Amino acid sequence: MNNKSTDIFQNAPVPKAVIFNVIPSIVSMMMVLVYNLADTFFIGKTENALMVAAVSVATPAFLLFMAIGMLFGVGGTSLISRMLGEQREDDAKCASSFCFWTGLCIGIVSLIFMFIFAEPICMKIGASDDTIEYATLYLRIVSLSIPFLILSNSFSNIIRAEGRANIAMSGMIIGNLANIVLDPIMILAFDWNVAGAAIATVIGNVLSAAFYFLHLVSKKTMLSIRPKDYRIGGHIALGVFAIGIPASLNSVLMSVSNILINKKMSVFGDMAVAGLGVAMKVNMIVVMLLIGLGTGIQPLLGYCYGAGNRKRYFSVLKFSCLLAFGLSAVMTCICYFGASGLVKTFLTDANAYNYGFSFSRILILSGPILGLMFVFINAIQSTGAALPSLILSISRQGLVYLPILFLIDYYTESAKMLVYAQPITDYAATTLAAVLLFITLKKKFAITNS
Repeated sequence: MNNKSTDIFQNAPVPKAVIFNVIPSIVSMMMVLVYNLADTFFIGKTENALMVAAVSVATPAFLLFMAIGMLFGVGGTSLISRMLGEQREDDAKCASSFCFWTGLCIGIVSLIFMFIFAEPICMKIGASDDTIEYATLYLRIVSLSIPFLILSNSFSNIIRAEGRANIAMSGMIIGNLANIVLDPIMILAFDWNVAGAAIATVIGNVLSAAFYFLHLVSKKTMLSIRPKDYRIGGHIALGVFAIGIPASLNSVLMSVSNILINKKMSVFGDMAVAGLGVAMKVNMIVVMLLIGLGTGIQPLLGYCYGAGNRKRYFSVLKFSCLLAFGLSAVMTCICYFGASGLVKTFLTDANAYNYGFSFSRILILSGPILGLMFVFINAIQSTGAALPSLILSISRQGLVYLPILFLIDYYTESAKMLVYAQPITDYAATTLAAVLLFITLKKKFAITNS
C-alpha cells in the first residue's frame, strides 16, 4: 500500500489533516460555482433574459445526471476510504473499477435518451413558448457530455479516498477553467449564445474526465479501472449503493424541487424565473463552499472509522463543526449584504433584477446553519450508515421541502413566499441531521449516555 498518500489520514495533526483535505475540495466546488456563474454571466451579456430563463429551466434536467456521478462518487468514496482504513487494498481496487465501468455504461444510455427526448423533457419541466427553443438546444448539446460528466463527478470524489485531494482538485480546475475561458469566446465572440454555453460545458467535462482517466491508468494510484478488477459481489455494489443512492437521491430530489418551483414561478412570468435562477446562483456561493467542506472531511472520517480510531474521528468531527460554523457566518454576511451587486452582474432587466435581489436575500437566510448540516450529513455517510443517509436524502428536498412548498403555494399567491420554502426546510433538515448523527454514532461507536 502507498502509505505516503494515506499518511495524512493516520498521523497528521487534526487541524492540518482537515485543512489538507478541505481546501482542495472547497476549491473544486468553487470552480464548479464559478463555471455555473460564468454561464449565466455571459449569457446575461446577450441582454436576452429569455436565454437566462431557458438555461435556468434546462439546468435541473442536466443535474439529474450529475446525481449519477454523485451516486458513484459519494458511495465509492465512503466504501473505499473505509476499505483502506481496514487495509483492504485489493477490495478498494475492485470498488473503484466497479464505479468506473458501471458509471460509464449508465452515462452512454443516458446520453442517447436525453438527446432524443430533449424537447419534451424541457416542456415538462417548465419551458414556456418563448424559451422552449433555447432550452431544448442547450439541453441537447450538453447531453453529449453526460458520460464524461458522470465519470468526472465520480472520480473527483473517489480519488480523495486514497488521500490525493490535490489530484481530485486539479481535474475539476482543468475542466471548469476550460469552460470559463471558452464561455465568452463561444457565447459572445462567436455569437453562439446558449449553444456556445453548452459546447463549452461539453469540452470542460471531456477534459476533466480525461485528466482523471490518465491518473487512474498511471502507477501513482492505489485505485484501478482495469476490467479484470471489476466486481459486483463481495458487498462492493451493495456498499457503493447503500450510501451512493441516498446521496444521489438527494441530488435527484433537488433537481425535482427546482423543476417544481420553476413551474410554479413561471405563473409570475419569465422574469420571475430568470430572477429565481440568478438568486439560486448567488446562494450557491455559500452552498458550494460548504458542500466542499463537508465532502472534504468525508474520506478522512471514513478512514478513521474504518481503522477503528474513535478518538481521532471525534476530534476531526469537532474541529470540522467549528470550521463550518465560522465559514457559514462569514459567507452569509457577504452574500446577504452583497446581494444587490451580485444580482446586477447577471441581470440587466429591472423586473428580473427586483425578483433576483429579493429572492437572494430570502435564500441566504439558511446560510448560518448550512455548514453544520453538510458536516453532519457527510459524517453519517462516512460510517456507511445507509438508513440515516436515506432518511436525510428523502427528507431535505422531498418529505420536508415539497409539502412546505405546496402549502405555501396553496395559501398564498406570492412569488417571494414560495422561495421561503427552502430556508424553512434547511433549518428542519439540520435539526434532523443532528439527531440522526447522534443516533448513528451512538450505535456505531457504542456511545453511552454518560
